[in-house]
Amino acid sequence: MKIKSQRDFVSGVMFVAIGLGFAIGATTYSFGTSAKPGPGYFPLLLGLILALLGAAVLFKALTIESDGGDPIGRIAWKPLLLILGAVILFGALLPRLGMAITVPILIVIASFGGDEFHWKGVLATCVILTVGSYLVFVKGLNLTIPMWPTFLGG
Repeated sequence: MKIKSQRDFVSGVMFVAIGLGFAIGATTYSFGTSAKPGPGYFPLLLGLILALLGAAVLFKALTIESDGGDPIGRIAWKPLLLILGAVILFGALLPRLGMAITVPILIVIASFGGDEFHWKGVLATCVILTVGSYLVFVKGLNLTIPMWPTFLGG
């Protein structure tokens, strides 16, 4: 069988592997029921969905012809490291600085990984995602996520 798109093939394998890894890891937790899901419910279903999407991408990579085999290019190190670093920094800073400061820091750092950077768009994204995160996680799900830095009594 000939691989007709290298990018789709590698992406599909990655999605299937990560999805199955999460699904298998989730089996160590209580599954619960649909009415009262346990801690393993969401990661298992999400892992299975990711694996199914990966299988669909793999199928496409093996059946649909692409221009020149759609070769894999060079690794884009700058965006990879900036986004990964932003996420790690977010995890480290959230308990200390709160969501109101940490989410904009994450967005600004990750935005430098793109080809185009416009302050207006980045600032609008900061406001929308910070307010949206507050509404979803703090108000909607009642999670105890600090909103403000600990030194301000948050």
